[in-house]
Amino acid sequence: MGFEAIIGHQMIIKQIQDSISSGRFSHAHLIVGEDGIGKSIIAKEIALKLLNKKENKNCVDIIEVRSSKNKNSIGVDEIREIIKEANKKPYESDKKVIVIYEAHKMTTEAQNAFLKTIEEPPSGVNLILLSESIELILETIRSRCQIYKLNRLNFKEMRTYIEKKYPGLEETDIKQLIAFSEGIPGRCKSFIEDDTFKEIRNRTINILLEVCKKDRYIIKQYENFFSKYKDQWREILSCFISYLRDIVVYKELGNKKMVINNDKLEDIKKLSNIYSFKELNEFVEVINKVRNNLERRINQELAFDIMLLNMQEV
Repeated sequence: MGFEAIIGHQMIIKQIQDSISSGRFSHAHLIVGEDGIGKSIIAKEIALKLLNKKENKNCVDIIEVRSSKNKNSIGVDEIREIIKEANKKPYESDKKVIVIYEAHKMTTEAQNAFLKTIEEPPSGVNLILLSESIELILETIRSRCQIYKLNRLNFKEMRTYIEKKYPGLEETDIKQLIAFSEGIPGRCKSFIEDDTFKEIRNRTINILLEVCKKDRYIIKQYENFFSKYKDQWREILSCFISYLRDIVVYKELGNKKMVINNDKLEDIKKLSNIYSFKELNEFVEVINKVRNNLERRINQELAFDIMLLNMQEV
């Protein structure tokens, strides 16, 4: 693929390339950004560049570490295995790269156990930690890493990414993708390929249609939905925001061409007559508050229950 094929993050990529070329690339790195922003792509390109490889085909000196599917954290035992791997000599050359996915899942004990290796890894070993949250990484770890914070792609970059990744899409679909993705390329895949996203879109528009009834049963009615898709809470909130944006635009301009979710146009029209601008703005505030709470790992089911209650009280 090569660094040049990566869309977005150009200043960071240039910084990385320059440091590798000049031999100043440090031994430990922390790449921070939301899920789907491009952390793993950049990490793999760094590894290939360091090892002077063009593609990652069974490259034994690139070690990728992921948490177990049935575990929500990376514990001390897993870190000990990583340390053991770090102390093994490279197989093909004098360098080895260890990429740790979801480093934010490391427990405090695991991070403390890893500290010495982060500070002084064996000769030729580069460590790359990928994390969705810098706050969940101990300051002692952060201070020993070169940190790269990946920001969301802008409109132009997202359009370029979509046109390259999914050629032949209709303009309306491109606009929907850009709106839904909110600058995160990885979200496009679920919109295009994942059937569960269709259910999320349908359910969120239904909630907006029903929440105005002030029926307390709505909370019970959607409990299973929020529980089923608890890992897709970002997608759920993005759908709400996307619909609310369309409702505001249609209510203000009455122009259906400005509606991004054009497959839901009739519902958008109906909702524009139900809610006032004040109510729609308050909905956005409620959803943004829920997003902030969920980022802080507050109980998801409780957060969504409170969200529906607050929306009914608007």
